[in-house]
Amino acid sequence: MTLTLPQQLYLLCYTVDKAKFQLDNLQGRGQLLRAGALTELARDGLLSARGGKVVRKPGKAPDDSFTAAVWGDLPDSKPKGWLQFVHNKAHTAETPVRDQLSAAGEVAVSRGKVIALFPANRVTVAHPDKVRVLQEQVRATVLNGADPASIPLEELAMAVFAAELEVTCVWSRGELRTHKRALKALATRFDESVPGLRKALRNSYLSSRAVGGGWSA
Repeated sequence: MTLTLPQQLYLLCYTVDKAKFQLDNLQGRGQLLRAGALTELARDGLLSARGGKVVRKPGKAPDDSFTAAVWGDLPDSKPKGWLQFVHNKAHTAETPVRDQLSAAGEVAVSRGKVIALFPANRVTVAHPDKVRVLQEQVRATVLNGADPASIPLEELAMAVFAAELEVTCVWSRGELRTHKRALKALATRFDESVPGLRKALRNSYLSSRAVGGGWSA
């Protein structure tokens, strides 16, 4: 099965060594999934971005239901700022992507409690080895020194987004500082491809983190 970019980004946040999604990697993940869908729409020519704004372009709706829903949220005439399309429905993003992965046998979902009091979904990844490979591929995008212009947009997005959301199972904070120059070069290239999206994702993440935002695994 070929996973969509939002599905890969969901799995990217899984900490293999601890066999769970850690809380600090859930903050902003709804925004992350929507940003993944928006990246796919840009790749497929279904949106136009300029001047920090985005507009939906005419075309056939994506086959993937989650990406199609994100596409339907975009304005079809007057361009509007990116932030609302990353942030406003972030709390609704995780369930449909998780359910897709569950239907594909990539995750298992069970019902449990947080601190023995509050009901919550527990999500277990079926193939943690595949997640580890995915995380190493994201790291390699930064570490191998390739020309950013030669990197496919999906791989570029995963590397850039993981840094913007400070996904700790991919990068430690020290590593983010160490590889700051390489990450900046990748971010610059991403901004050339999808101008305005990365900044909106970062701003949305910082806003959610400030108030302890985040949704279920």
